[in-house]
Amino acid sequence: MKQIVFSLLIMLTVASQAQNESFKGKQILIYTRNGEGYVHDNINASVEALKEICEALSVGTLVADDPSIFESEKLQTFDAIIFSNTNNEAFLNKQQKENFQKFIRSGKGFIGIHSACGSEREWPWFWSMLGGTFIRHAPLQEFDIKIIDTDHISTQQLSLTWKWEDECYYLDHLNPAINVLVAADLTTLNDSKRNEYPGTVFGDLFPLSWYHNFEGGRVWYTALGHKIEYYKDENFRYHLKGGIQWVLDNN
Repeated sequence: MKQIVFSLLIMLTVASQAQNESFKGKQILIYTRNGEGYVHDNINASVEALKEICEALSVGTLVADDPSIFESEKLQTFDAIIFSNTNNEAFLNKQQKENFQKFIRSGKGFIGIHSACGSEREWPWFWSMLGGTFIRHAPLQEFDIKIIDTDHISTQQLSLTWKWEDECYYLDHLNPAINVLVAADLTTLNDSKRNEYPGTVFGDLFPLSWYHNFEGGRVWYTALGHKIEYYKDENFRYHLKGGIQWVLDNN
């Protein structure tokens, strides 16, 4: 029995190493720009967690908050872009937006974390690409998250009911093409404004993370990640890692 367990551990280790090798040489831009408005204090923590996750996957990273990166020839050297707690205006001009669109349409990847859904609130194309746009959130509290897709690499190891504390984000203009990964169990939330939105449109569940293919690119988003300490949480880091792996797997 011990020999079987040992053999399985060896096989899993080899498989993990092979998987990491498959991403060797990949490059990700971690983008953190916030326009005028609320800025999360979790940005540095999120960046450090993402850098550590990417390093473990043999993926290179560059961190930037200057939108001029979207006017640089360097942009196309990245395989994916992570909007890590960006908010409000992510871009400053039409050229930057067009170059970002070209990036996605060229088959590259995009990952949005938490308040990334509050970026570019006046740009419908961005809403469709990300999967929706921020409208409001319930008060920070503990609530249950239901795993909708148990087969995805970013959810496979999570409990079917994930006990979590966060701001439960509500988005509208949801893209019907998204594939929902996890959803908030609204029956476990204390939210006095629920009747205003989302009401009963989604029953007792509201999507919090999803993935989809969009105009040639691969997109993964999670609404979770408000507090600094979450970026050291094993389950949350697993969730982020899986999102990165899925987005890069097509490049």
